[in-house]
Amino acid sequence: MFEEFVGQPGLPTLWFLVVGVLLIGYIVLDGFDLGVGMLMGRIFSKNEKERRLLLNTIGPVWDGNEVWLITGGAAIFAAFPMWYASLFSALYIPLTLILLVLILRAVSIEYRGKLSGPRWEARWNAIMSVASFFIAFLIGAALAITTTGLPLDEHADRVGGPFAWLTVPAIIGGLAMVGFSLVHGLAFLALKTDGEVRHRARSFLVRLLPIALLPMVAWAVWLQVLGATPLSVTLLVLAAVSAGLAWTMAKVGREGWSFAGLAGFAVLGALSIFMAAYPNVLPTTLTDGTTLTIQNASSSPYTLKIMTIVACIGLPVLFLYQGWTYWVFRKRLMAEHIPEAHDVTSLSSQPNAR
Repeated sequence: MFEEFVGQPGLPTLWFLVVGVLLIGYIVLDGFDLGVGMLMGRIFSKNEKERRLLLNTIGPVWDGNEVWLITGGAAIFAAFPMWYASLFSALYIPLTLILLVLILRAVSIEYRGKLSGPRWEARWNAIMSVASFFIAFLIGAALAITTTGLPLDEHADRVGGPFAWLTVPAIIGGLAMVGFSLVHGLAFLALKTDGEVRHRARSFLVRLLPIALLPMVAWAVWLQVLGATPLSVTLLVLAAVSAGLAWTMAKVGREGWSFAGLAGFAVLGALSIFMAAYPNVLPTTLTDGTTLTIQNASSSPYTLKIMTIVACIGLPVLFLYQGWTYWVFRKRLMAEHIPEAHDVTSLSSQPNAR
């Protein structure tokens, strides 16, 4: 399988890998801060200071993590325009909803600290929790559709109604992203905090991890049934081992290894899915339809060459910047580190305020 893979024409295969790296990077990085966002409700955090602690753990990185999604979409647009056109035109409704909940999450993060009051804070906490859930679900559904297919006719146009995308694989993919994000967020909190929140996150993680990862395992196994290869099966087995490592390390209190194990599970599991789908980028579910592959969906060789030069400059900058950010903000936080809330509007109304 490996010889067959590397023997394909170079640039379309290279850009298939680049898109895969960007999307997997998004799953791993934005996955944990979506999980932390889901935990902003009352089930996990006990009081407002703990919720502010949760928000401070992802504060320096959450917007940078979204760059991976934007860059992945831009890479699909430039490298595989037919893939972009067929997928995005078929997903107008979920993509519009994704934009809406992305905006709501950003607004909730910015607005919740502008006033101090139980009703104001509870409203924005709820919006952030719900928005984080739907971001994860809708993006997981879109990624699952990319690998399992849509009803595309001979012109690669979607047939069916506006909800033709809402299939069983899409629901499984959505639940997979939600489940992974939730436990990845718990692993991140166990790694990034100290005190009661740290121990509570680890306890939740140990209990939820075996159940929360089942939808992603089901998604990966589904792809193996459709197009298993020795490489994709090997990657899936390694992903299962990595998940077992994450669970074992969480039980013994090795938070760093637990977080790394979950990240490894996501990387290896997603690679298994991508390798099982290769060389298809958007299969058709119709017997007389057209399946988009890296060949018939890609841009011209000249375009791919120019993009490769730009990527060789831009991607290292992205990796270095994000690595630097995580290094600078690597220390643990505690609830005691969080100052008392204040009302910005009341400060601005004081006589000496400027």
